[in-house]
Amino acid sequence: MSTPARPEDVDEICGSLPETELGISWGDRPTWKVPRGDKGRGFVLYRAPHKTAVDPETGEMYDDLVVITTPTEVEKHALVEDGSTPFFTIDHFKGYSAVLVQLSRLGEISRDELEEIITDAWAARAPKKLVQEHLGG
Repeated sequence: MSTPARPEDVDEICGSLPETELGISWGDRPTWKVPRGDKGRGFVLYRAPHKTAVDPETGEMYDDLVVITTPTEVEKHALVEDGSTPFFTIDHFKGYSAVLVQLSRLGEISRDELEEIITDAWAARAPKKLVQEHLGG
């Protein structure tokens, strides 16, 4: 049995990928970007609580959401439609290749699965040459 994912795995995985840095986007949101520096593109973002994402049961805004880029809409829908994973989307992200997940629910998937999903997000944003060097084409 593989290890369940933990909230701190997000930063560990992002930080272990080549040329990444934790920066800021959307004003003040902590965002993992690749490559380092001015050309960095976000692939994982810690989302501020917002009225566009609320718990359907309580009506409270989620306060522990992470947005993870997906390579295409196909991967996004595959993750969202898989009832065994905690990934979801909201109308606000319609047409945007990314999934949302609550840090508190990461344990529903394995660390290996999380690593695969984050690595795909990184590869979708990283310069092609860097991806080839890291993932071997």
